[in-house]
Amino acid sequence: MASYQLKVTIDKDSGFCFGVIYAIDMAEDILHEDGYLYCLGDIVHNDEEVERLKSLGLRIINHDQLKDLRNEKVLIRAHGEAPETYRTALQNNITLIDASCPVVLKLQNRIKTSYDNQEKILIFGKHGHAEVIGLQGQTNNEALVFQDIAELDNVELPKNITLYSQTTKSMEKFYQIKDELNARGYELNANDTICRQVSNRDKDLPAFVKNFDKVVFVSGVKSSNGKVLYEVCRKHNPNTYFISSTAELKQSMFAPGDKVGIAGATSTPMWLMEDVKAVLEAF
Repeated sequence: MASYQLKVTIDKDSGFCFGVIYAIDMAEDILHEDGYLYCLGDIVHNDEEVERLKSLGLRIINHDQLKDLRNEKVLIRAHGEAPETYRTALQNNITLIDASCPVVLKLQNRIKTSYDNQEKILIFGKHGHAEVIGLQGQTNNEALVFQDIAELDNVELPKNITLYSQTTKSMEKFYQIKDELNARGYELNANDTICRQVSNRDKDLPAFVKNFDKVVFVSGVKSSNGKVLYEVCRKHNPNTYFISSTAELKQSMFAPGDKVGIAGATSTPMWLMEDVKAVLEAF
């Protein structure tokens, strides 16, 4: 019998967003039919879920490998892709299974329109992130990407700026950046392009985590959304632990009888949070 008698609850609003569910469902359907499928980059920023799908036949490739591929099916994940990827696929007779998130596709189109209108575009996003690379691609890589307002301190910018955001960034930080750019005297066309399924989690998590002695936040280390939501949890419950797998759980994190909440990123599978719950309940 478990000696710690932890009382464990999973946040019902945690887990995959609809864009990730769509991409994984599409991948599983093709894997069931064909036995294998190429995917351009990790299908989701969660190593545990990627390994599960690789065991079903998913083959992760990068853009250099895509150029050498011919006559195959390749999945585009929810993060979306730059126009160059579609041109390569056409040249190599590759069938693209496009699982780009509709929210990301809409943002790509908006940025492309701004670029065509010769606007100076800033993108608040993570350098090198798959979604951001796709967004930059709509501007022939001319948009300026920054993760923090300090990166713009010594950059000469025109008076008129159009601002967009990666869909999984912090809404609070986006509006802080907007206010700071306005304060610096720029004529700013600010576009709040943060996914509401992500931003609503910012609002729901504080109420959830306050109910517990300890919180376990489950996320892949590469998940931008995971980093944002973890900080939300930690702000409202300092006794929050970040883990990526059940192997990182230790009894020493908890006290007997603790009420423990489990939450996760929009890229965290529910099965993994269920596994975490089972381990905690066995302590």
